[in-house]
Amino acid sequence: MNSTKVLRIRNVGFIATRIAGTDGVSLEIGKWARIIEDSGFDCFYVCATSDRPAERTFLIPEADFFHPEIREIYEEAFGRTTRPRDLSRRVDDLKQRIKSGLYAAVEEFQLDALIAENVLTIPMNIPFGLALTEFLFETGIPCIAHHHDFYWERSRFTVNAIRDYLSAAFPPRDDDIEHVVINSQASMEFSRRTGLSCRVIPNVMDFEHPPGPLDDYAKDFREAIGVGPDDFLILQPTRIVQRKGITHAIELVRRLDDPRCKLVVSHDGRDEGDAYLKRILSYAELMDVELILAGDRISAARGTAEDGSKRYSIWDVYQHADLVTYPSTYEGFGNAFLEAIYFRKPLLCNRYSIFESDILPYGFKVTLMDGFLDEEAVDSVRRILVDREFCQSCVDHNYELGRQFFSYDRVRDELRTILERRRPAGTPNNHG
Repeated sequence: MNSTKVLRIRNVGFIATRIAGTDGVSLEIGKWARIIEDSGFDCFYVCATSDRPAERTFLIPEADFFHPEIREIYEEAFGRTTRPRDLSRRVDDLKQRIKSGLYAAVEEFQLDALIAENVLTIPMNIPFGLALTEFLFETGIPCIAHHHDFYWERSRFTVNAIRDYLSAAFPPRDDDIEHVVINSQASMEFSRRTGLSCRVIPNVMDFEHPPGPLDDYAKDFREAIGVGPDDFLILQPTRIVQRKGITHAIELVRRLDDPRCKLVVSHDGRDEGDAYLKRILSYAELMDVELILAGDRISAARGTAEDGSKRYSIWDVYQHADLVTYPSTYEGFGNAFLEAIYFRKPLLCNRYSIFESDILPYGFKVTLMDGFLDEEAVDSVRRILVDREFCQSCVDHNYELGRQFFSYDRVRDELRTILERRRPAGTPNNHG
């Protein structure tokens, strides 16, 4: 029988393609890091792009899914069922280069445990996932694989020439890795496909500490983007990708038929090309709706752009919103939903499947649509915008539900259990 010991974990490394900006994965990394550091651990970051402290960051250029060699491999791996011999060679070469970077990062920061953020989940960077999997088998270092969205949830990965790679690393079939998913449906499908168990830890917000009032820095955001003080700022706080359903938000503004309603989109959508951007621009023109793309003025943190203009945080933007639209057709969980609840903003939300199973049963008071806008939903939004007392009662009710079910405490207890659990004797420990 193997004896067990308590592995003294001090330094935790987040592993990701990028840890920067306002995408959902980067935001969740920030929340987990804060929770982990508040529990007495130190956090470090291993990625290709980072906006975290430089002294705690190790950069591996090939970890970027926009790296030209990585992008070429991605383009050649899907849409076909066989792969050239040269593709296998290039994958292996990049895998070794990335793995060398992982060894260097663990040595430099004396990392005791890793948290892989989507690296072992979705094959945007195939060599990275393979390198990390191999590294874990070689070192035995404890790892939490935090899965946000699996390849089998996206149709574009269905036809591929890398079934062996997907089986090996997306995710690895290794029960020594602590697998974490963000919703109940992903948990069931993960276990069905892998035969492994996993934990469900949903996205969370710091509901124990409400946001402060609008401050002097952010008070001019409306003016900066051309929205008047008496206008209704309708915020679409998502990237510009098709599954976010932005055309529904455009239709909503058209049907409200109120010149005070201004639709603001907070993010860009460069990850998946510009075809959908062109689509919503043409649709907004067709519907005679003013569409304000504010992504160039919004970042993860406040600052100054190269042209000298102010950069606002996404939290600044929420402070100004009169309504948040979230008409997504699919979400891994719902970061923007929780953010709107946290900032006490009313919501229009589509009944995407995870919302139905993991969020709606708690009893949030939001305007719902079921794949399309009907007159009832439009009328509900009209009431929310003009009936301040009704709106306030809804958002206060929602905040209390968020505090009960989606606060940091939920993650803190789970992560402490994982990081402090007993492990077999012989598990590596960099600090002896």
